[in-house]
Amino acid sequence: MSKTALYKTYDNAPKTQQIVARLLENNQVKMQLSGLLGSALSFVIRSVFKKTELPFLIVLNNKEEAAYYLNDLEQMIGEQDVLFYPGSFRRPYQIEETDNANVLLRAEVLNRINSRKKPAIIVTYPEALFEKVVTRKELDKNTLKVAVGDKISIDFINEVLFEYEFKRVDFITEPGEFSVRGGIVDVFSFSNDNPYRIEFFGDEVESIRTFDVATQLSIETQKKITIIPNVENKFFQENRESFLDYISAKTVIFIQNTEDFLSQLDKQFGKAEEAFAKLSQEIKRSS
Repeated sequence: MSKTALYKTYDNAPKTQQIVARLLENNQVKMQLSGLLGSALSFVIRSVFKKTELPFLIVLNNKEEAAYYLNDLEQMIGEQDVLFYPGSFRRPYQIEETDNANVLLRAEVLNRINSRKKPAIIVTYPEALFEKVVTRKELDKNTLKVAVGDKISIDFINEVLFEYEFKRVDFITEPGEFSVRGGIVDVFSFSNDNPYRIEFFGDEVESIRTFDVATQLSIETQKKITIIPNVENKFFQENRESFLDYISAKTVIFIQNTEDFLSQLDKQFGKAEEAFAKLSQEIKRSS
């Protein structure tokens, strides 16, 4: 059976249509799904997402299962509308050891939600959800928006990026870096997979495009972009909230195993308490 035929089978299934009808009537309704093995769950999510056009948060048991279903859904729906929301640390509660690739993915999700673009599916797991995120207000306040035709000086962008704790380098290679050469500013935002090249004519933005770090070749032109700093750095630590408070109230939340989810959150809370106690002892010994 072809993939298209499978899509139609799940789209037209009475159970799928029942789920869609109930969500459209009231997306706060609670439902329990069973008997969905392997990729069957992905097919159902795809059908319901396409028919309801509501944002989805899919919470899997762990990072490995999240990666499995992420790959499934990307193949079925497309990478533009399926986002991965991982934990930010290489090791739990080691704030100094954040993983830049994961921080970029988290920032990309927050930026997508904040941009009010069309709904997306966010795939995650308990450990990632346990970490608090910067508030919408703080993210808005610390987002630099640049569009073609804007009157804005390179000096101003330079100053703002330093405030965002971006590092000025000769050639950018990772998020959080920028370079200035004549009338060109290259910047690697924490909200996009590829860096931006902004070309100026005097104090006017003449063109914006993404480019490949390795080849320096252009990928696609952009009319407007948002540049945001590392949302996990200490600059944002005081104003944070739960990711569940950040997402839209219309979001359909799917939890693979509720008991396991709550158990893992309790475990993460226990680890956080241990880490806090250890840190408090170290501070007492050093004072």
